[in-house]
Order: sequence, then C-alpha cells, then structure tokens
Amino acid sequence: MPGPSRTTLIAVLSAVLCSLGLLVAPAAAAAPAEDTGLVRMMHLSPDTPSVDAFIDHASVDHASTDSVSAPDAQVLLPAVGYGDVSRYQRVPAGSYTVSVRAAGADPTTPPVLATRVTVAPGAATTVAAVGRFADLGLAVRTDDLTLPPAETARVRVVNAAAAGSPLDVALGGGTVLAADLAFADSTEPVDVPGGAGTLLVTDSGGTPVELPVDLAAGSVHTVLVLDRADGGLTVTTTLDAAAPAVVPVGGVEAGAGGTATDEDPPVDRAALAALSLTALVLAVVLRRPRPGSPTS
Repeated sequence: MPGPSRTTLIAVLSAVLCSLGLLVAPAAAAAPAEDTGLVRMMHLSPDTPSVDAFIDHASVDHASTDSVSAPDAQVLLPAVGYGDVSRYQRVPAGSYTVSVRAAGADPTTPPVLATRVTVAPGAATTVAAVGRFADLGLAVRTDDLTLPPAETARVRVVNAAAAGSPLDVALGGGTVLAADLAFADSTEPVDVPGGAGTLLVTDSGGTPVELPVDLAAGSVHTVLVLDRADGGLTVTTTLDAAAPAVVPVGGVEAGAGGTATDEDPPVDRAALAALSLTALVLAVVLRRPRPGSPTS
C-alpha cells in the first residue's frame, strides 16, 4: 500500500502547525492586565512619631481587620514621618487593609491603626494619619487627578497644623482657598492661576503668615499646612498629577513578592517545543526526494 503523498504530509503537518499555533496564541496574546488604581499614604499628625505603613491586598475569607492581608500582595512604605507624602503606588483594584506600626516595629505585631480601603479601577486614593497622637485616626480620601484648564492649577489644601487652627488660607492675589479650616480637615479642589506666588495663612488669633508656594500650570497639587518644630507654620506642596496626565508613581517596596505582575506572560514552553519539532519534521519531509526523482 503506497504511503501518503508529500502533499498529504504537508497538509497534515500544516494542520498540526496551525493547531499548535492556536495553543500558543492565547499565551502570547495575554488577557488584558487587571484593572488598577492608585493609593498613597500621608502622615499628618504633628506629635506622632514616624510609622511604617503596610498596604495589603485583602482576603474576603478573614473577618479581622488586620488578618486579611495576602502576603504576596503587600506594599511597604517605611518610616513615613510628619508631613511626608508617599508617591502613589499602582495596585490591582480591590479591597485593601492599610495598617500602621511604629517605624521599625516587627510587622507581625498588632498595628497601631488599621482600616479597610477599596481601590477602584482608575481611581486615586489617599490614606492619611490625622489628628494628635492621643486620638490618632486614618482618613481615606478620593483624589481628583483630572487636569485643570490651561494656565491654571488645581489645588486642595489640607490643614495638618494643630497650632492656631482653624485657619484661613488665601493666595496673594486674593483667591480664598479656605475659611475656618479645622485641624485635620481639607478643602475641595479649586482652580487657581498657575505659577509661583504667596500663600497667606491666618491663624485663629488673626495673625497672618506669608509663605511661598509654586503651583505649576496644568497640574494638580495638594498643599499641606504644617506645624514647624520651632513654632509657627510652614507649607509643603505635593505634585499629584501633571500635564500631560503624568501621575508620580513610585516603585513598590514589596513584602513577600510585592504587587508587581508580569506585563507579558511567558509562552507555554511545551507548546513552543512541539511547534519547533513539527517545523523541523516538515522541513525534512520537504527536502526528501520523491521515489524515482533524480538526486543531487
């Protein structure tokens, strides 16, 4: 019985190649990356020492606030001190536990504070340690990173100064940013002329302080009013987002693997090996002389 013709072999091997190609394609063209959001930490308590902040992906299988962390999805923000604002960390959307411990404390010890946070796809969230140490709490705020119109800056003021509160805050040109802003409170974002200027902060006693501020046009800022260690007030400005839609995002300092995921999952190695072998067989068959044909 005559063996299969070369045409038949080619057809069969081509079919095998195609089927293996189908096996490989899903791995090479990976499913879309999981939706992500942004989360960051602020330390706004003037009499609270530095803390280590842990952002743990929560597991719905646990009821305790601090025992819900998945160890392969942890972000560590070490030694966050008063007035510090971490960069945004990009994490998969979902439920997280944010816990704080004294800087350098054993991460297995109970936290000083903990709260549950939901990070929505495409959203930015700030978790802030607020208040005095005696009644320290965690406040969760959603950040609007939408860029303002050209020539303007979008700014939100956070009062993290316990001394002299409540505060009135205005720009040197007369734009009022806050009136009677209580300690640990913040304003809604407002659009103001962009550029360098002066921030006029007036305490509850009516004493004004002029502080330099630079609000770059086309950007989103958070202005923190802070107590100075030697008395008085100071201001720090945090860039939240900038044209063209650039958000400062820090690298993840990961515990037990971090939250980073591979952008391009590896192709299945077995499928690649089979594909290579099939290609080799096909090449041999094509080069084999047909019976009765002249050889070189």
